[in-house]
Amino acid sequence: MKLVPYRRMNEVRPMSNMLSMFDDFFNQVFEEESSEENFRAMAMDITEHDKEFTILANLPGFRKENIKISVHDNQLLIEAACNDKKEETKGTVYRCERYSGSYRRNLTLPENADVSAIKAKMEDGVLTLNIPKKEPTPMKEITIN
Repeated sequence: MKLVPYRRMNEVRPMSNMLSMFDDFFNQVFEEESSEENFRAMAMDITEHDKEFTILANLPGFRKENIKISVHDNQLLIEAACNDKKEETKGTVYRCERYSGSYRRNLTLPENADVSAIKAKMEDGVLTLNIPKKEPTPMKEITIN
């Protein structure tokens, strides 16, 4: 877990504001490189409908061949990898914000989710998962002998 320092805007003096920007930039670079696993969580929307759950996950720039979806013990795991390496020798690079790495998201599905009938579709950088609901099993009453 990364801890982000909290600073109030009125506590930062104008001259130190620029120095603070450089410190934040370089600290962020070293934190990302030193992390053991370079995984990030993708942004997603989860919606419950009468007959199904819908998950929309943002994965811009990823191909469906680079996305893995699995379910184990009612845990839905979505993983996506992007390892495009582009080397540019023109000019001096001051900041590179294009991401190359992996996204991972693990969700606990509710008991009424029918994991055997999950459907996935990838379109325009958005992964859509439709998870149908199954009928709840009625409570079984046990008689005492």
